[in-house]
Formats: sequence, C-alpha cells, structure tokens
Amino acid sequence: MQENQNKMIILLNKVPQVTIFFWIIKILCTTVGETFADFINFNIGLGLTLTTIIMGIAFFIALFFQLKANKYVPAIYWVTVVLISVFGTLVTDNLTDYMSVPLEVSTAVFSVLLGLTFLFWYLSEKTLSIHSIFTKKREVFYWLTILFTFALGTAVGDLYSEQLGFGYLNTGIGVVIIIALVFLAYKFLKLDGVLAFWIAYILTRPLGASLGDYLSQPKVNGGLGLGTTVTSVIFLIAILAIIVFLAVSKIDTNAKSDIAETNQSNANKKHVLTQTIVVLVIFLVVGIGGYNWRSNYIASQGAADQATLGGQLNDFVKIENDMLNAVNKNDFASAKKGADNLEHQWDTQEPKLRKIDSTTWTKIDGTIDSVLAAVRSSKSDVNQSKTALTNSLSVLKGANNSKSSAPQTTLSGQLTDIAKIENDILKSVNKNDFASAKKGADELEHQWDTQEPKLRKIDGATWTKIDGTIDVVLAAVRSSNPDVNKCITALNNSLSTINAANK
Repeated sequence: MQENQNKMIILLNKVPQVTIFFWIIKILCTTVGETFADFINFNIGLGLTLTTIIMGIAFFIALFFQLKANKYVPAIYWVTVVLISVFGTLVTDNLTDYMSVPLEVSTAVFSVLLGLTFLFWYLSEKTLSIHSIFTKKREVFYWLTILFTFALGTAVGDLYSEQLGFGYLNTGIGVVIIIALVFLAYKFLKLDGVLAFWIAYILTRPLGASLGDYLSQPKVNGGLGLGTTVTSVIFLIAILAIIVFLAVSKIDTNAKSDIAETNQSNANKKHVLTQTIVVLVIFLVVGIGGYNWRSNYIASQGAADQATLGGQLNDFVKIENDMLNAVNKNDFASAKKGADNLEHQWDTQEPKLRKIDSTTWTKIDGTIDSVLAAVRSSKSDVNQSKTALTNSLSVLKGANNSKSSAPQTTLSGQLTDIAKIENDILKSVNKNDFASAKKGADELEHQWDTQEPKLRKIDGATWTKIDGTIDVVLAAVRSSNPDVNKCITALNNSLSTINAANK
C-alpha cells in the first residue's frame, strides 16, 4: 500500500527527481539566464529596465502554465527555471545599478527573505523536500524559494567576484569547492539531504554565472570571447536536447528517490535543526570573515588614503574619448572593441574605486552601462551612442577633477600618460622608426618636466628613481647611432618602474 502511495506521489509531483541531469540542466539554465539577459540588455539594446519588464512578463506567463499543469512536464518546468533565473538576476541588478542598493544590503535582505520563506513553508507543510511538491500551496512556496535563491546567488556572486575583486573564475572555483564539501558532508557525515540540496541549489547560481561570464566575456577580460549570442545559443541547444531526452526517457520521473516523510520524529527534527544552525554559523563566519579580510586587504592597497576619485579615472576618460572618436567616424567595430576594454578595465578597478567613493562609483557605473548597451546594440545608433558617451564622459571628468580632502602619498594613478608615451616610443623602436621614437622622447621629456613639481612633492624618492630611468631612455633614443636592443632594454626597465609606481 505504502509503495503504491509513493508511486502516486512521484506521478503527481510537479518537479523532477534529483538526478545528475537535474544538476546539469540547472547549471545550464543558470548560465543561459546570465548570458541571455546580457544579450537582450546590451546586444539588442533594450536596457536594464525594459529587459526586466519583458523577462518578468515572460516568467509569469511560464509560471501560469507550470501551476496549471497537473503533473511534471519537462518543457514547461525548465522554461520556467530559465526565465526565473533571468528575472531573479535582473531584480538584483536593478537594485544595484538603478537604486544604488549596496550588494551587502541586497545579500542580507534576500538572505532574510529566503529564510522566512523556508520558515513559513516548513511551518505550513512540515517539510521542505522537493519530492513532495504535489499541492498548489507547496508549489507556490517552491517557486518563491527559487526566485529568492537566484536573487541571493546573484548578490553574493557579484559581491565576491566583482566588488571584492576575486573575479568570476576564482569565485566559480570557490563555489565548486564548497559544493564538493557539501556533497562529502552529505555522503559521509550524514548531512540532511534536504539541507544539502538547498545549499547546492543556491550555490549553483554563482557557479553558472561564473561559467557564463568566462565563456562569453572577451579574451581581454579573461574570458574565451564567445560572446553572449554564441554562448546563449550553445546552452539553449544543450538545454533543448536534454529536455527532449528527459521527456522521452522519463528518467527524471521514474528515478528512485527517497520520498520525504512529512511526519518526522522529534529526535530527527532536532537533529536537522542542529545541522541547519551549524551550517548557518559556518557560512556566516566564513562569509563575513572573508568579506572583512578582503575589504581590509583592498583598503591596505591605498584605497583608504584617498577620499574622492580625483585623478583615478584618466584611463576611463581616454577609453571613452577614443570610443567617441570611433563613433563619430561611424566605426562601430573599433567602438565595440573599446567597449570590451572599458568593461574590463572598469570591472578590474571596481574593488579599489568603489572602496574610495561608492556613491560616485555607482553613478559612473550606471553611465558606463548605458554606453555599453548603446555601442553594443545590434542596430547601433550614432546619436544614441554619442549621447551616452558624452553623458558618461561628463560624469567621469567631474569625478576625476574632484579634489581629495586627504593628500595623496603615492604616485598611483598619476603616471598613466607617461607610461603611454613610453609604450608608443617602444613600438616605434621595435619598428626601427627612430624618427618617431625621437619625437616621442621630446614629448616624454616635456611632460615629465611639466609634472615634476606635482609628482616630486607627492613622492620625492619614487620620482627620483623614475627620473633616472627616463634619463637613460632619452640618452639611448637620442643617440646619434641608436641601438635597438639598448633602447628596448632602457624602455622596458623604465616602464617596469613606472607601472609599479602607477598601480
């Protein structure tokens, strides 16, 4: 009798059984959710707000059909997962980019909302197992939980990968290690299966995002350069293939699975409660501890010595000016390359700049998002791109010209122009074009002498060291019989010193 009841529960259950295919397609859906949102936002150029509205409507339509179905239907279920992954991600992005809500706040709020959803779900149904989703109330709790897991996973992933500067690849590797530890705890330390499932489910969000960004981001950003279009298409095809396989094989409806008992013993409830508390404490200690350690590390790199972004945004002003010149020439191929470089440099500098002045950083970040969306649009509009760039440059220059209330004690960020001149001289030398190299030497000497009072006052010792390397460069390049190898050695040595001081 009990066996027949279990079979009936599996038949009526509205979600799939947890097999290896469940986790594969879950990560695929999370990845395509990340890249497809970027594709609509940037490539099509709809912008974050309109993209969120469209994806929200699509998600609620899919959810309507999912709730209306009287059994698990692979196509409907996984389309709903794809759309909720996009929508949940966009909710967090809107809070961060448009409402200027710090990622720390988003993480805390979504953690509380997720915890309350679990609490009310358990108090109402006495179980959190996905093997028992066979009533409308449980299914509503289930999808609300899924929405908050995606929103929370986005906030946590962006907090550690972007704001704290760990990067997507390192964050992804870290998530894989944590999931592996959870699996080992489930397998050998008798960690509760339902608890282990939901931990892994939450963590697959930043894992999928890391994979998506690694595949889609340009090579200059540390990715494989496939782009959001190609990555989305590849993963959508993979998802479709697995859905067809699951629909035909029914492997995720017939798989053996332990049906969660609603009436657990008091002893078992206490055991699971203890495990939950221990897991929460571990995540809080490691998460908050890691956050504090990384924040202090960023502060120790000099970010705390400056109160404004004054003098820190020269590179971004130059990149956007170059993009504007390309747009004015209707050269969108070059403009899009500039957009890739802009995004890479901005993401790289985020931990440092955000630590100095998060309010101004958020404001600039919004204008840069508009620039990227306009330039990367599949139907790029010159006027729209020029407007976005002009607005962004205005904000950048305003912040870059602001004076810090705290005096600068290093040459960090002050030597970009000098480094560029020497790089141009090095290119000329490599081409054996000493006429251009000597013109560059004249410009180098002029700029260095002009900035001497300011730079020497900031850090006299470092200025003297760099001054010595520049003298060697000028002597080598201006020689009546310049030697290529000697010039290259002098330039490389000088650039090494300048770049180290400019960090």
